[in-house]
Parts: sequence; C-alpha cells; structure tokens
Amino acid sequence: MADRRKDVDWSRLFHAEGPASDTPRRLAALLGDDADAFVDGYTHLWSTLRREGKAWPATAPTALLVAELLNDPLLGPDDPSLPDAMLVYLYAVGVAADLGEGAAEVRSRVEVHAGELRAWTDAYLSADAGDRVRMWQDGTGLGELVLDQAALACFDLVPALLPRVLPHLASERARRRTCAAAAVGSLARHPSTSAQRPVLLERLTSMARAAESSYDLATTLIAIDHLGGDTRPWLTHPHAGVRGCAALAPGLTGDDVAERVLRGLAGSPRAFGESFGDVAPPLQFQFRPYRDLLTPEGFLRVDEVGRPTPGSAAT
Repeated sequence: MADRRKDVDWSRLFHAEGPASDTPRRLAALLGDDADAFVDGYTHLWSTLRREGKAWPATAPTALLVAELLNDPLLGPDDPSLPDAMLVYLYAVGVAADLGEGAAEVRSRVEVHAGELRAWTDAYLSADAGDRVRMWQDGTGLGELVLDQAALACFDLVPALLPRVLPHLASERARRRTCAAAAVGSLARHPSTSAQRPVLLERLTSMARAAESSYDLATTLIAIDHLGGDTRPWLTHPHAGVRGCAALAPGLTGDDVAERVLRGLAGSPRAFGESFGDVAPPLQFQFRPYRDLLTPEGFLRVDEVGRPTPGSAAT
C-alpha cells in the first residue's frame, strides 16, 4: 500500500474537505494499531471521498488502494468485518462510476475544457476554505465538470477493481460474500464487462438461492437488479423486504405481482425497513436513490414515475 500511495501525486487532488495531501497519512492508519487514528482514517474514507454519490478527484486513487486493502492481513486482524466495509466502499465507487454509454460524452467535454479544468483545480487547491466555497458558485460550471472528470477516472478504473472483488464471492463469511455481491452489482455494469455479465448473474442467482438471511438475500437481489437479472422467483417470498427488493427490478415493469408489491411498499415504507429487524435494510439503501425510497413519499414516487432502474441508482 505504501508504494501505491507514493505513486500518486496527492498534491494535485482534493476531496470534500479540501486538498488531499492528508489522504495518504489517514488511509495508512487503516493498517495501524492506533485506534483513534484508525477511526479518523475510516471516517475520512467515508465522509470526504464522495458527495451524494459523486466522486471527488481523490476517489479513484483511493479506490485502488482500498481494493488492495481487501487481502491485507494488517486490515483489522481482530475485526473480520473491515474487509466487508471496504467492499461496500467499492460498491459506492461503482455507483459513482456508472456512466454507461454517457462516458464518451463526458470524456469529450473534459477533453475540450482540459486547460480550464487544470486552471480551476490549481486555483481551488491554493484557495482558502471560504474562497473554495465561492468557487462552486462562480457560474462557470467548471467545478461540476471537475467532478465529472473524477467520475470518469473511476469509470476508467472499474476494469481493474472488479477482478479484486470477484474472489470474495467465494468467501467463507456469508456477509462478505453479500458485500462482494453488491460491489459486483455496481462494478459489473461497466460496458467492458458485458461478456462476463451472464456468468456473473448466474453466480449471483445461485448465491441468492443459497442465502441464509433475508438481509443477504435482499442485498443480492438488488445486485441482480443492477445487472438486469430476473428476480421474479422472489416476488412471493414470505419476507416483505425480500419481495420489495425483487419488485424493484426494472425488468418487472408492468408485472402485476411486482406492481402490487410496490404499491404495498408505497403505503408503508417504514415497514420495509423494519422488516429486517435489528439489521439495517440492504446496504444499497445507504446510498441514493435507494435511500430516498425510505421516506413517506419514496415508494409513492416509484408508483408515479416507475421503479428506480440500475441506471438511476447511479445518478
């Protein structure tokens, strides 16, 4: 990990709190035994490297480091859940990177404005906190285009991230397999993975059939949704949350059973979350737009304009 950190010019990057020169030190703490430093590094990972599902310039190099952490024995040797958290982070990166066929248009805009983006970034990195806030409102739109450029960097990185995640589908730990399934569900939407997708869907469907908990099953079903798979067999599952996640699949638009399930969710979105008991809803519901469904009007919006598709789940 140390060598990778040195390979990146962090002085040219920024995250939600400003310049990313502090990122290497704070990420290194994830492999240390200082509890306070670890908490700081973990908080930094989640609270400063993405914004409402968008990538920052520091996100792509951080994601590559996180992928390498997955198999590092120094990552939480006494807490086997930490690699699970890294997989959830990679799920979020996959969501931010889900540009699909729109990547070509983003790339074109970035290339046309390359010089302006470098100048804007230089000014941003040298500005104080107050001026950085004002730069987002300068009327040029360059700040948002810098974030589009960051998403494009994540998009270009996905083919390198997916192979790091796939082995974890065979983990001995059920929850790690589930977190890996979620990450695969977002990362494998990349156009370069189209040939792999049928095999991955078969693997995820097999995992869903073998899932031992409603949480693991529902999370895996949303991963199948992301890849355009068939979740119809779970529309009549006895667990309400599982039925709801199955019904969100875009391929079931117009299906009478799926529509009844969604109308039921619209009537009581809180019941959906509570159906998982002491466990939180599937991890995808930590992020937009799935997170937005857990409101009184959330599933009503599904009724009005259609269920969220994997594409909308990434915007």
